[in-house]
Amino acid sequence: MSLAQHVAVITSDEQALIVASDLAEDFKRDSALRDRERRLPHPELEAFTRSGLWGISVPKEYGGAGVSNVTLAKVIALIAEADASLGQIPQNHFYALEVLRVNGSEPQKQRLYAEVLAGRRFGNALAELGTKTAHDRTTRLSRDSSGQGYRIDGRKFYATGAIYAQRIPTSVVDEHGVQQLAFVPAEAQGLSVIDDWSGFGQRTTGSGSVLFENVAVDEADVVPFQSAFERPTPVGPLAQILHAAIDTGIARAAYEDALRFVRTKTRPWIDSGNDQATQDPLTLKSFGHLSIRLHATEALLERAGEFLDRAQAETNADTVAAASIAVAEVRALSTEISLATGSTLFELAGSQATLAEHGLDRHWRNARVHTLHDPVRWKYHAVGNYYLNQQNPPLRGTI
Repeated sequence: MSLAQHVAVITSDEQALIVASDLAEDFKRDSALRDRERRLPHPELEAFTRSGLWGISVPKEYGGAGVSNVTLAKVIALIAEADASLGQIPQNHFYALEVLRVNGSEPQKQRLYAEVLAGRRFGNALAELGTKTAHDRTTRLSRDSSGQGYRIDGRKFYATGAIYAQRIPTSVVDEHGVQQLAFVPAEAQGLSVIDDWSGFGQRTTGSGSVLFENVAVDEADVVPFQSAFERPTPVGPLAQILHAAIDTGIARAAYEDALRFVRTKTRPWIDSGNDQATQDPLTLKSFGHLSIRLHATEALLERAGEFLDRAQAETNADTVAAASIAVAEVRALSTEISLATGSTLFELAGSQATLAEHGLDRHWRNARVHTLHDPVRWKYHAVGNYYLNQQNPPLRGTI
């Protein structure tokens, strides 16, 4: 949980995309090895942080680049294409920054945004196991007996990024039953980050447990949370577009690996009548099908970013609903194409592609695990209800 030194400050969308492209080339190199050995990407995260990319959503008035959501989604997709886990690790960091933008006080924004620009990473401790629904929370925020500040008690899971973070934004329920977001320092006494993530995909995200045992937190580090979903805000669609970007990056990675393998290693099927696999007409049809859906997903991702930019610039029920639906559309398609490319890769590349040394199974595993985040079938329901019945989607955000 070291603090990255000599952190660059990115000043434009163009610079952010150039930096992300360069980093992605480096991250791609040992991606399969990190997955195979479950080697947590500490050096890569230090480089990622020093690049300045973790601060690109900080608003310009606080010293950041304030990049568009089109750019933010492209950055995440580029990193996820290189390494799906590295693409997911900052997802809740950017989510917390949006909660801060929407609900934080001026002093909180000045202090916490400055920390990010200095190289501090925010993780998350939001979800819990064993609750009635995925939205229920039991982790408690109670007044300290001294009357100064608060104490936190509870246990979290799916805490992506917490193991790498300097602060862990934590959803807590106060004495009035209202959810707050506490930006807890990772070194706080009584806080334990447990590396017990055993998912078969996204293996190096560190999405394990965080335990809070009478953990002290300053009042100044507690930001209103529940109210971000009691009125129209862009918080929910911001979280969702990042998930879509991760899946889009996974799909692109699997697609590019399929192209490379078929071009260089795959043998043609005997009944095709061709000497090269690249001339097999049924293979060409399959690649055409994948290409069209992947390009459609990438276009929808950009479109969703534009809708989200409008919702941030002029926030009301209509703009937030339109952004949520645009994001739901790309979430639906990115789920399907990431799974399809990860599976079809083997159909087109052949048995050689299943050999462990290639590590190509990680694409499907990563897609299968990450796309389980929230059910895509409800995206179709929300989209259909919006267009047919003019019903806005729920304000609650699924992160």
